[in-house]
Amino acid sequence: MVGGKAPLYTQSRSKATGVLLGPQRLAVTVNEELEALAIKGEVAAITAGWQEREAEDEELQAALGNRAVNLMLHARSDAVGRDDPELFVAHRAKQDRLRQLQALYRGRLAHAIMAARELQAAAGDRALIESELEAAIEAIRVLDDQHLARIKGIEDEYDDAMRPQDRPVVQAHREALAEIIGRAGAVAIAGGHVVSLLTRLRLFDLAPLIAGRPILAWSAGAMCLTDRVVLFHDSPPQGQGIAEILEAGLGLFPGLVVFPHARRRLRLSDPARVALLAGRFGPAACVALDERCKVTYDGHRLCAAANTMLLDFDGLLRPMEPRCP
Repeated sequence: MVGGKAPLYTQSRSKATGVLLGPQRLAVTVNEELEALAIKGEVAAITAGWQEREAEDEELQAALGNRAVNLMLHARSDAVGRDDPELFVAHRAKQDRLRQLQALYRGRLAHAIMAARELQAAAGDRALIESELEAAIEAIRVLDDQHLARIKGIEDEYDDAMRPQDRPVVQAHREALAEIIGRAGAVAIAGGHVVSLLTRLRLFDLAPLIAGRPILAWSAGAMCLTDRVVLFHDSPPQGQGIAEILEAGLGLFPGLVVFPHARRRLRLSDPARVALLAGRFGPAACVALDERCKVTYDGHRLCAAANTMLLDFDGLLRPMEPRCP
């Protein structure tokens, strides 16, 4: 298949450990993983993706054995905005630029994806078509990489101008968060609104803090921990159903692109769509992270539960290897 490079999901320099889980709303498994990891003591819980509802964590508390300490990142970020209005205004302006950039990228991406899909459906000499399709997919990869570079440019410009990590109000919250995480036996990151969650993880620079504890994350939480956060829905209520790069993730679980709720949000029975996703994001492993699925990481090697499937370059779903013991 075009783009059929070997996945690199067993290679990494990250020191994070833990497990990425399928959605927990209908099939709660995080309690089983806590037990399997023999986690003792408190669990630092991140529910910022729930936005204003982040404190409504009764079900999560029950799943975590009533030992969760909610970090309340969304509320803390609101407090930062109130206490440092200059930073709030600059952050809002940065987000406005990122939204405009995303819209421009989305328009270019639609044309590039259309070209690739037309080639997939073309009739004639397969060798010629495959060569052109490879070039079309490479053009999408280049566009994705350019988009990530431009996002980084905007983020770097903001960081250089505002230095949020050096501002007293941010420092005070980060010190409090470091104390809670430091005494916790693990960190749990729930799903929800992925932009809200990732923005707040970045504001308080939590990656180096949570990397020192076993991490259990699902849905949007799992997406944020990978190298690239991809928004996707093959049959949205509106729009064209094209997967798009949102921005770089924290990179603590490298070599992966995860698709929570994959069976509901992707046309996995359509080989052309599956092949295009796998080819576009390869050599990263594209993982369908549905209920009761999981990918574990020990800091060196990723492995998967028996029902966890990989989107393959030939358009099929295959079990992700290696298997968890």
